[in-house]
Amino acid sequence: MPNDVPLVPDQLRTARLIVRRWQESDAAALEAVLAVNFAHLGPWIPRRVAEPASTEKLAERLREFSTAFDAAREWRYGLFTVEDARVLGEVSLFPRDASGRVAFHAADEIEIGYWVRVDETGHGYATEAAWAVIAITSELPHVSRLTIRCDERNAASAAIPRRLGFRLTSTVVERDTRLQVWRYQL
Repeated sequence: MPNDVPLVPDQLRTARLIVRRWQESDAAALEAVLAVNFAHLGPWIPRRVAEPASTEKLAERLREFSTAFDAAREWRYGLFTVEDARVLGEVSLFPRDASGRVAFHAADEIEIGYWVRVDETGHGYATEAAWAVIAITSELPHVSRLTIRCDERNAASAAIPRRLGFRLTSTVVERDTRLQVWRYQL
């Protein structure tokens, strides 16, 4: 693929969602969401992503996400409502190989991650966003499968890969947490 053609688009649209790469200007809206959702998100996603922070710190974090996006190390998308562009959560793509997360050129699979604010769970937003990114990942060169990893205690999160046709292939222990590994063969 030529260097001037991005591997993934900056934005996707579904019936109810705008799925677009995070921008520094999203920091204030994200600050408000994280401030009231840490207890909901903290047990399931990395602390550095879930932890509330000042607008300035979040702007810095979002700049780091943008740098990683451009370098094809990870692609993090904010989830926004179509009608009022309200922040709902995130869906992310992480290139992987058997050793873990890697730069895209070394990957043979893509891990999908997601989170949704507590007051918007149960409406299918994470499933809708995951469907959208499955469509783009299936077009990526040298990627043979998709993976979703979730804490086995998080039944709501595990319902998503099941709904999307992923198959539970194993449970692994990482940092004292039992993670289900769900796979989808392309």
